[in-house]
Amino acid sequence: MAMSEKEFNDYVDNLQEKIFTEAKNAYGPKGFDRWRNPKFHGRLENPDGTARVTGGCGDTIEMTLRIKDGHIVDGAFVTTGCASSGLCGSFAVELAIGKKVESVFELEGQDVLEALGTFPEDDAHCAFLAIETLHEAVNEYMVQSVAKQ
Repeated sequence: MAMSEKEFNDYVDNLQEKIFTEAKNAYGPKGFDRWRNPKFHGRLENPDGTARVTGGCGDTIEMTLRIKDGHIVDGAFVTTGCASSGLCGSFAVELAIGKKVESVFELEGQDVLEALGTFPEDDAHCAFLAIETLHEAVNEYMVQSVAKQ
């Protein structure tokens, strides 16, 4: 028996509400908002630093950074991973912007988790993958800077 258009629309609305409720519960208000309104997603053209790291879970995060006068002024990321990897990549870039290049190495996965506030414990490794990728992008920038001297 086929669904009517109204039954189908009600089904879709209920399914979307269920997905949103599960996402809000898993990621909290900050994570849910970022999931719905992504920031820093994509690639920067002609970046000053770039890195691509694959974690033990199989997710890959790539980051590109723009650096001016020793400070991170812009950044972007892409991931082949899950929503958790995407959220962590976004928050890692946000935490890096405005920081001196050297101070980025002080950031840890725990900083991303604290910025998110609520996050699935089983996905916490995504925060550490995002920070590892950030560190590698800054390291690549530093190595290139030394090579140019």
